[in-house]
Parts: sequence; C-alpha cells; structure tokens
Amino acid sequence: MAKTKIEFVCRECGSSHHQWAGQCLDCKEWNTLEEIVISQATSSKPESLKDLPSSKVQNLSEIKSQNNHRLSTGLSELDRTLGGGLVDGSVVLIGGDPGIGKSTLILQAIAAINASSTTLYVSGEESAEQVSDRAIRLGIKEDILFIGETHLEKIIKISKDTRPKVIVIDSIQTMVTDLSNSAPGSVTQVRDCAAQLTQYAKQTNTILLMIGHVTKGGALAGPRILEHMVDAVLYFEGDAGGRYRIIRAVKNRFGAVNEISVFAMGEKGLQQVSNPSSIFLSNQENPSSGSMVMVTREATRPLLVEIQALVDQANGTPKRVSVGLDQNRLSLQLAILHKHSGIATFDQDVFINVVGGIKVSETASDLVVMLAIVSSLRDKVIPSKWIAFGEVGLTGEVRPVYNSMERLSEAQKQGFELAIIPKGNAPKKAIKGMKVVTVGYLYQAIQYLLENS
Repeated sequence: MAKTKIEFVCRECGSSHHQWAGQCLDCKEWNTLEEIVISQATSSKPESLKDLPSSKVQNLSEIKSQNNHRLSTGLSELDRTLGGGLVDGSVVLIGGDPGIGKSTLILQAIAAINASSTTLYVSGEESAEQVSDRAIRLGIKEDILFIGETHLEKIIKISKDTRPKVIVIDSIQTMVTDLSNSAPGSVTQVRDCAAQLTQYAKQTNTILLMIGHVTKGGALAGPRILEHMVDAVLYFEGDAGGRYRIIRAVKNRFGAVNEISVFAMGEKGLQQVSNPSSIFLSNQENPSSGSMVMVTREATRPLLVEIQALVDQANGTPKRVSVGLDQNRLSLQLAILHKHSGIATFDQDVFINVVGGIKVSETASDLVVMLAIVSSLRDKVIPSKWIAFGEVGLTGEVRPVYNSMERLSEAQKQGFELAIIPKGNAPKKAIKGMKVVTVGYLYQAIQYLLENS
C-alpha cells in the first residue's frame, strides 16, 4: 500500500508547509494554506509525456525569431492585445468572471484559426450539445475538433493522435491528473495539470489557450504560480450584464503589458470596437458640471475617457467613493486641493466614476479628477471640447507625463479644441485646431477653469 503524507500548500505562491498556519511563511499572505494528500508512490515523471521529443541544446545566435510568424486569431483587437497574434508554443491564460464571454471569444478565435489549422476544443464544464448550440448562435460552421474530458492524461493522448495547432482548455480548474490525489480545482491539481499542459505545448510547438475562473476578489482562482508558468495572462474587465468587454494583458512575454482590446457583446457574439474612445464618452452635446475628458494611455494605445465627479453636502460622515480609479489616491487629491487651492471638501460627499467601466491606473488622471471635483463643487460646466491630463504632486505642482504628443494628437483627431496640460509637456509647435494651455501648478489650472468655463 502506497504511503501518504499531509502537506499544506499556499494557493498564492505554491510553497509547502508541514503544518497549517494562518499566514504563509514565504509570501506572508493570510488564510491561503490548503491541505493536500501526497502519495509517496506517485511518479514524478508523467507517463503521458515520456514519449515526447526531448529538448535539445542550441546556440542562441542560431535561433530564429518567431515575431514574424504569428498566428492571427481573426480578431484584430485580440491580436493587438496579444502583441500581434499567437506565437507557436505559447501558453495563454484567459481569466474573467462567469458569463462575461471567455468561452465565446475563444470559440470565435479558434473558428477563424481552424480555417487554416487544426484546432481542438476541450471542455470540462459544458457538454458537446451546449458548445454546439453556442457555435450555431455565433454562426460558426467550421469543423472544430471537440472533446468533453477532464482527465488530463486522456487529453494529452488525444492531442498526440490528432496533433492540433491550437488546444483550448475550458477550464483549467476542472482538469484532473493522476499525479495528484487531491480534489479537482485544488491547488495541486491546477498546478500539476497546468505544468503538464505547458510542457506538452513547449515540446510540440503547440499553442495552448487555458480558460480560468476568478475569485470574488477578482484574482485568478487557484495557485498564483499558475500565472508564472504561462507566457501571457489576459483578464476580462466589465460587468457581465453590460454590453462592453475590455480585455487587458496583465502579462505578455511577446507584447506590451496593459494593452487592451474592446469588444461589444451582441447576438452574434463579441464584436470588435474600432474606436474605443467613443464608448468611454457620455453625452458630450449637453455637458453638465462635474464632467471632464482626459487622454489616458493603455500600453501602445491612447484612449479618451470621461471622468465624472459628484460633490454633495454630506449627511453625517463624508463619503469617498472612487469607481475605476484608486480609492486611496482620491483622498490624496482632496488633501492637495485643500492645502494648495483652498478648496475644502471635509463636509462633502465625493464620488468619482470613470465612464464605460474602464480602470485608469496612471497618475496622469490627477489633474482631470481635481478639475472635475471643482466643477461639481462650484457648479461650473466644463466645455465638452476641453481635455486635460497631468500628475499633481504633494506640493501642488503639475508634473509632466509621458507620450504627451500622442495624447494631444488623439484628442485633436476626436475634435477637441482645448487642452490643459503640464508646462513640462508644452508642444514645440502649435497643434492645428487646438489651443494648449500649460500650467505649472494646480491653482493655475483651477483659476483658468473658473474664469473661462
């Protein structure tokens, strides 16, 4: 009889512990240790991978780059997020909330790929009838190979026989392997299954797309080490009940990090949005106080997004709510407003929202957020053709941001006529059809707003 032992594995970093503790000793995260049973008789080398070609030693100078040999998904927006398409032997992890459109997007992508290459769709959650019904709704007529299987060793055997160019695993949390005795979806099962699939993809030059679930907190379910194994991690953003979906690359070995693509959910699946800036702007024909547009930058793409602020008399303890922006940074911005501009909000509720559901993480949003707050507090309507961007320091100075000319060019293309920007980003020559107002300090921007709006 095979001997067994108990270990406690951290689902965040994958480290093992001999006994349970409230905090992982390696990554210092709390309540992340899970009990697993390890069999001493389990082989460390999976039988399903033993007949694969062995890795060979090569001179780095003799290896040809694969940048020019990317496989298109048939969706230009998705290709942009991936860095130009799929690379042979790459492993991509797609995460998102249930019902947000992960399976739909991947089915659309492999349908386009299947026109020239063999694809295999492995489903551990849905039956063949359910996947077929979805394909019919999407108008997909390609003969995609499909299996409903959760046993990893069987999946690898079928892959060896059919030799597909692209394999889809939906989802990685449902897969089980003989290497682990733990329950499906546990830390060890997800880790071992992902490791074997990754090894198979690398040694056979197969493209692997793994779909993963996320927790209530928005993090990918399973061990954190899963994200370290793969080449690219894509996250779905947006409300599952809403129309628009934003796909963000949080890790990409073959392209820019934080690159986004925008899709709209329709009857025929996810449709690409060619001009994402248009969906992030609300009714610009009838502007109201507390609203202003900024030019943010997501990886290689400048985007126009609308920042809305609502300042109202507090009834009790003042509220500070920020949607799409850093909550802690809002408190910082309000303190700077009070210290360097004399605008107090200690008895006011302050609500900030980014239109369209996008998340803005860069500090270039400081200036437009503060101007929107002042606009709402003083009931001053900012003209719809105004934009702003800039980082505001603790001393009230407006600091320059990177790629300012690209931001101004994007705003000019969208028909904006005035830009309030840091003095350090002043353009060397005039921009046709656009007035540029440069400011060195926050009070100068607020003064210009109050006098000219």
